[in-house]
Amino acid sequence: MALFGSLCGHSETAAAEIDIDIDIDNADYGAAVARIGTRRLRFRVGRVTPRKVGLFVAVWRRSPTGSTEPFPVDDVDHLVILTREGLHSGQFVFPRSALQRHGIVSVAGQGGKRGFRVYPPWSRTSNAQAIRTQAWQGAFFLDTSDGVDLERLRELLDP
Repeated sequence: MALFGSLCGHSETAAAEIDIDIDIDNADYGAAVARIGTRRLRFRVGRVTPRKVGLFVAVWRRSPTGSTEPFPVDDVDHLVILTREGLHSGQFVFPRSALQRHGIVSVAGQGGKRGFRVYPPWSRTSNAQAIRTQAWQGAFFLDTSDGVDLERLRELLDP
C-alpha cells in the first residue's frame, strides 16, 4: 500500500493517512478498501472460471439493510482488479469515470453491476461483446508479468 500511497501523492512516511479495510463479504475475491488521504481505492482479484474466457470479479457491497448493492459512484475513486493466468499477470486500474461510463457503479441508486468479467490482453475470444469489452478495458490495464511500470501506474492513478 505504501507504493499506492506514494503514487497517489502521499509520502510513504504518511502511513497515518492510509487506512485499509478487508471486505469479509467478498473475501473470495481478495476484497479490500484502501483510503489514501481523501481517495478511496477498492481492490479485487479476478477469478478464472471454467467455461468462459476472461476473469470474473464481484463488485458489490453490503447495504445497511443487509442486501447486496452495486458500488455507488461516490464510493470508489479507483477499482483495482488483480489478474493472473499461468505466466501472465496484471492489474486493471479503473477510474470512477470509466466505471460510471460503462454502468458498473450505480448513480443515485440506479443501475450498476454486482459483478462483471475482465479481459486482459492475453484473453482470446471470438464473442463480439467480449471483444468490445476488452477494447475499452485495455486502456486501464497494467501488465505486471515482468515487473511494475511505475510511470504507467502513476498515469492510471492520476485523478
